[in-house]
Order: sequence, then structure tokens, then C-alpha cells
Amino acid sequence: MITNDFSEDVENCLSVLETGGLILYPTDTVWGIGCDATNAEAVDKVINLKQRPDSKSFVVLVASEKEVLQHVAAPDLAVFDYLKHVAKPTTVIYENALGLAPNVTAADGSVAIRICGDAFCRHLIKRFGKPLLSTSANLSGMPSAAIFAQVDPAIKSGVDYIVQYRQYDVVPAQPSAIVMWKNGSLRILRP
Repeated sequence: MITNDFSEDVENCLSVLETGGLILYPTDTVWGIGCDATNAEAVDKVINLKQRPDSKSFVVLVASEKEVLQHVAAPDLAVFDYLKHVAKPTTVIYENALGLAPNVTAADGSVAIRICGDAFCRHLIKRFGKPLLSTSANLSGMPSAAIFAQVDPAIKSGVDYIVQYRQYDVVPAQPSAIVMWKNGSLRILRP
């Protein structure tokens, strides 16, 4: 049965996130592995699970512009006007990350942040009170999981909680667009 009630999933995710655990969850794009983006040990668990180089940075999900301002030093506010006019979920690479685990950010101090529009994710982030690390639910180098059925069994067994909500969606999700906003100009990295 498909339901829009995800309250039990949110409660279970909160219990896991608050203790440094990993969740497997549907985002506004593909299925993702998530953890507390301020907890370096939790981020290390994601790196190990995905078998990915620890030099790669991650995407951070937030629920509002205000949360971007809490985690980026002096962003160009024009980026928010740009985001209001895009239809596709868009991840923005910002300079000068603040208050995130060091293994979330790139070597140059930048961070990729997406203001999440998905109701489940927004609710979870607001209840958690911290940004979520989000990375595609796949082993490094393998295709992203556009639907739950595509998630590798190794990923499923490596997380602490698997969200039930949207497991039966059959319409494949698409990755976000990625843009860099630097010195007042936009550079599209992935349309």
C-alpha cells in the first residue's frame, strides 16, 4: 500500500541519525545514503560503505535558505533568486563552508548544498535540526539508484535504517543539476 504518512519513518531516522548511524532514504532526486553532516565519524561510515575515495566531497541537504546561511560564509544572495526559477532540484557549490564535518567539504573549503523540496526530506531535516549528508545509494563508480529496487544489497545491509516511504515508486528519479556560484556568476556543471 502506498501512503503519504511517513511519520514512523521520520521517528526511526531521527533515532539513527542522533546516534551517528546511517539511513537509506528517498530524496528529491535519487535514493540516498544519509547521516548527520556535522558528525565526522558518521561521514566516515558512509565513505567506508560506499568504498569511495575520502577526497571526494558530498552533497548536504537543508530545508531552507536560512540553513544555507548557517553553513556558508557570506554567500551571494542572488543565488536564491536563481533557485526560485529552476524547475529541477539543483545543488549549488558554495565557497567557505561553516559548521560541517571536515570530511563533508572539498579540499578548497567549498560545499555542495541543495535546498530540498521533497516533503519527507524537509520534514526530517527540520525535525533533526541539522543538515543531512546525502550521497547516492550505490557503491563508488556504480550507477545511482533511481528507484529503491536498484539499491545494491551491500548498501541495504550496511545502513542502520531503511526508509519504507516511496519504496514502491516505479518512476525513475533523476540526479540534481549542479551549479557553481562564484563571484556573482553561475557556472553549470551538470544540467
